[in-house]
Amino acid sequence: MTTSPPPVRRNYQLGNAMSDQNKASAKRIFDAWNSRDLDVFDEIIADDCINHDPQNPFAEVHGPDGIKRLVQMYFAAFSDQRFLINEQIAEGDFVTTRWTGSGTNDGELMGMPATGKSSVVQGITINRFQDGKIIESWASWDTLGMMQQLGVVPSAHSAAN
Repeated sequence: MTTSPPPVRRNYQLGNAMSDQNKASAKRIFDAWNSRDLDVFDEIIADDCINHDPQNPFAEVHGPDGIKRLVQMYFAAFSDQRFLINEQIAEGDFVTTRWTGSGTNDGELMGMPATGKSSVVQGITINRFQDGKIIESWASWDTLGMMQQLGVVPSAHSAAN
């Protein structure tokens, strides 16, 4: 009887120099968003980068200019928005960042007038790097929770009452 070798466990906390560099670049995107320094996007995001985000109001977001257009929409809707990085994990060419975003809706968002309400949401972004730049990105975040906090979608609690 042959036995299978034990499954390989990967320690995602240990990285190599490239993983550490990619994590730092992924963090710079959030730092640039917080400081409103959109020039950083040109340095870190590849011209042919594709952003996959099912919550994205635009049909397609490509390259640094597409990402900047998306970011500017959120700047207009949440002038005080901030991101906090909760943790990052790097493996090969990929960096996963779990984050918390917060802000007050003091401007129009996708045709919705400002509510004046604050929201706090959590999300995860996965970036794939090639030659030191983000070539592909996936995001998933609590859009419904944000809309409920802003009062534009009823929450399960308010619907039950």
